[in-house]
This record gives sequence, structure tokens and C-alpha cells, in this order.
Amino acid sequence: MLAVVQTRSWQEAYRGKVPQQHLDQLDPSRRRHGWLQLLQSDQAPAGTLVADHPDDGVVGFINVGPGEDTDTDPALVGQVRAIYILPEHWGRGAGRLLMNAGLDRLEAGGYREVVLWVLEANDRARRFYEAGGWQIDGASRTNDSRGAPLVEVRYRHRQAAAAT
Repeated sequence: MLAVVQTRSWQEAYRGKVPQQHLDQLDPSRRRHGWLQLLQSDQAPAGTLVADHPDDGVVGFINVGPGEDTDTDPALVGQVRAIYILPEHWGRGAGRLLMNAGLDRLEAGGYREVVLWVLEANDRARRFYEAGGWQIDGASRTNDSRGAPLVEVRYRHRQAAAAT
């Protein structure tokens, strides 16, 4: 189900930002194996948390773990690797619940700062992160995995324990 959530979220969120041919070719069945491997290999505090709706089943998920960037210390900086919600559940609170749960998990693991990468053109996601206290930190990179070179920007969040 994670692959379906990811695929449907990409197809909606990236429409007009990523080549349509790439979005049309996305197939959840090709992503299932990768998600299965990740789920089996993650060790706490890394992990995947899901939002399960009583009528609709899994409507979203977040995957968190140690920071993966070369300019961050993975012992000190955690990372939101992925957060996706089915488009019909956007704006209903599942994303905020998942983000809070993911940040709590990382904080319990000792991480006082957390980073994430987002497509620069993904204004909806950027507004969501900024409303949750995330701040752009000035880092950017080009990602070619979505059918064209696309700029991603990095956001940083200081955990409550770090702010005191």
C-alpha cells in the first residue's frame, strides 16, 4: 500500500512540475520491492509510520531515519526521507499527525535537528513544512530521478529539546 500512496501522491503533487510522461509511467508494483527492503532493514529510531483511516485504510506514511547528507552528522541530525498522503486526504490532518509522530520518533532517538528535501517547485509541500516550523537552510541540489533535472531545497527543523 505504501507504493500506491507514494505513486498517487507523486502523480498529483508533481503534475506540471515533472514531465507528464514520467508520472504516467509510475507503477506501484515496481516500487513495492524497494519499500519491502527498506521496511525490513530499518532499525529504530529509523522507521516508517502509517496513517490508517477507518474507512479508507492506509492513507499516508512517513519514513524517518539518520541524516543522509554529507554535510550533516548522522548521529546528531535525523532526516524525513519521505512523507506522502493520498491526495483525497490532503488538508485533513493526516500529514500533520504523521510529521509529529516522525519528529517524536527521531527526538526519542536523540536527534535534535531534522532535515528534509523537497522539490523547489512544490509550493503546497513547502507551505505545509513552513507552517510546521521548518526553515529553509540554504542547501540545494539537482535531482534527475523524476524524468528531468529538478531542483530540491533542504529544510531544517529544530526539535523542542534543542530549543530549550
